[in-house]
Amino acid sequence: MFYDLALQYDSRLRRCDLVLGDDGDLVIDETPIPAILMSVGLDRRAALDDPLPDGRSQFLTPSSFSERRGAIVDGLNPFGEMTGSKLWLLNRAKHTETTRLMCEFWLTEALAWAEPETGAPAEIEVEWLRRGVLGYRVMVGDSSVSMSRTVES
Repeated sequence: MFYDLALQYDSRLRRCDLVLGDDGDLVIDETPIPAILMSVGLDRRAALDDPLPDGRSQFLTPSSFSERRGAIVDGLNPFGEMTGSKLWLLNRAKHTETTRLMCEFWLTEALAWAEPETGAPAEIEVEWLRRGVLGYRVMVGDSSVSMSRTVES
């Protein structure tokens, strides 16, 4: 069973916000939806060999902490586990099968927690919805989240 603060996703603004009850208190969500949204929505720190979307590399620009991003909570994890996904690296990706496969790989990496927590891996579907729009659906148990992102066509 999951117990997280409830998050509500606004597809128009493409962001999440905490849910308040009628009494003004934060709402608790007993589904894996908040964990899925955070796993997909937070930026996982890029590895040194991951090409950055803006074309910078360790050889072309001075190294800075922020260019490889990463969720702030990763610095607090004593086991070195990372949160979030590397989907932000698709910011300059093209409409190719490689892009679709990378999206699927990074979602699988981000949702690796599902199997130890639930006993079954997350089910992930990634497909091109139309030219330049990549859609993905994540299902953990009976809960699912569907999202999309635009890439260069």
